[in-house]
Amino acid sequence: MNQRMEYASASPEPMKAMFALGSYLERCGLESSLLELVKIRASQINGCGFCLDMHTKDARAAGETEQRIYLLNVWREAPQFTDRERAALAWTEAVTRIADGGPSDEVYEQARGQFSEKELTDLTWAAVVINSYNRLAVSFRITPGTYKVGQFKV
Repeated sequence: MNQRMEYASASPEPMKAMFALGSYLERCGLESSLLELVKIRASQINGCGFCLDMHTKDARAAGETEQRIYLLNVWREAPQFTDRERAALAWTEAVTRIADGGPSDEVYEQARGQFSEKELTDLTWAAVVINSYNRLAVSFRITPGTYKVGQFKV
């Protein structure tokens, strides 16, 4: 599979806005480990090889364990995740699969039990941003395996 184009170079202004959102999320107060899990899980659902490569590398570099990365696809069955992480993952899945009806009341209540209104809003922005990046990378066939840790830090 060959990369179709370098979308960031073709239209740099929207990328600046995406980087600004990412920069905000890095300092919004949500745990960076939680944000990486959200990015990995949404990328798994969306089949985005480039983003999976990037965020598993970033998660490892930040101290995430191999076991939790391997089990993320089956997080409901794995006891390695906290209640807060489970709520975030359920929320992320529902936001990512919005065509299935969006987050149910049950998923919302689970998330609200773990996150303040601001945190849940920021968590939703994190899901929105990674879903956007997934759609760009998949659409333009960005090559997985080429990312270096810290390559896109803003």
